[in-house]
Amino acid sequence: MSTYRQLFGIPEFRVLFVNRCVVMLSVAASGLALGTITYEATGSPVLTAMAMFGGPLVSLVASQLLLASSDSVRPRTALLWQMAAPMVANALQAVPGVPWQGRFVLLAIPYVVNAMFSGTQWVVVRDVVPEGSYVLARSALNLAVGGMQVVGYGLGGLALLWLSPRDLFLVAAVADAVCLVNLRLGLRDRPARGTGGGSVVRRTARVNRLLLGSVVTRPLYVAMWVPNGLVVGAEALYVPYGHGSTAGYLFAAAAAGMMLGDLVVGRFVPHHLRDRLIGPLRITLAAPYLLLLLSPPAGVTVVVAFVASVGYAASLPLQERLFARTDDAVHGQAMGLYGTGLMVWQAIGALLGGLAATRVSPAHAMGLMALASVAVTVANTPGLRRSAPDPAAADEVSASGSPSS
Repeated sequence: MSTYRQLFGIPEFRVLFVNRCVVMLSVAASGLALGTITYEATGSPVLTAMAMFGGPLVSLVASQLLLASSDSVRPRTALLWQMAAPMVANALQAVPGVPWQGRFVLLAIPYVVNAMFSGTQWVVVRDVVPEGSYVLARSALNLAVGGMQVVGYGLGGLALLWLSPRDLFLVAAVADAVCLVNLRLGLRDRPARGTGGGSVVRRTARVNRLLLGSVVTRPLYVAMWVPNGLVVGAEALYVPYGHGSTAGYLFAAAAAGMMLGDLVVGRFVPHHLRDRLIGPLRITLAAPYLLLLLSPPAGVTVVVAFVASVGYAASLPLQERLFARTDDAVHGQAMGLYGTGLMVWQAIGALLGGLAATRVSPAHAMGLMALASVAVTVANTPGLRRSAPDPAAADEVSASGSPSS
């Protein structure tokens, strides 16, 4: 399977794609509503920011304890829980008179549930599409997320001109209900991959140790987390670097470059060549920002942001390798750990970028973050060879605690 048209010919993939789009609309609507209500109630920019973007911090903590649920619960059931939790939370958010402290408790509920099953969706995607089509499918879903984030926040902002924040919560709850029904009717039930025996907390900790302790999978996680996170540290400096409108152009250029990379690598690059592009794409992600050490004009930096963001597409073949080098019984947790670690390193990168900008100019700080990203990519290359797509090159990390062929 090599085209999006063929991909959308799969009924279950269409269900997942539609759900992905509608979920992004729901997230945008509920985020804007909660941010608006929180600011009206508290007048605090910090609490408002936490209301809109602090949820992933809850997922980060919960995933360290509950991530093994991604493999021990039937996939369709897990996805239904992921839809039911925000539906209930958004419906309760629409109740008049809820104090802002209570709204933060409600905000945490869907993020805890999402942390439990954060890897499930990607395992289902891999099951639904034919062998070798995961990257094409993931690129289509990535494009949906990028596009619907823009559409969702735009529509949400316009809706606030006519609707109250509580009305937006109801819109989000209805969208979640539509997704719940869509999944229940359109997705085939499948058995859980893992055994589900023992404490979920102990299983989560054991498999995380295996994945991060393996000389095969650890370099994969480093490649997917650290270079990306350090470049996010450069992107976090767009506002102090660009001031006014230039920062907006930088964010737009970076988003466009990322979507182009997903489109080209996912749709047009053959499988055998895709894996060979991991190194060049990792370098492309950071190397253009080295120009900022020369303090170029802002227009050049916009081009740099666009070209560099194409390199994010390296994560697509890296995810293929992760699936290939882990046992089926832990695929959900392996992908969930990827998502959790990515959030951590994006936060670390933003912090490091901010600290660097207190010592040097924002442009030079961005260049230094890029230099660090390139250095990590080069240093990690020997370890990354252990996961190369050669059946004899490496063992597979299993759920039992030992490698398997």
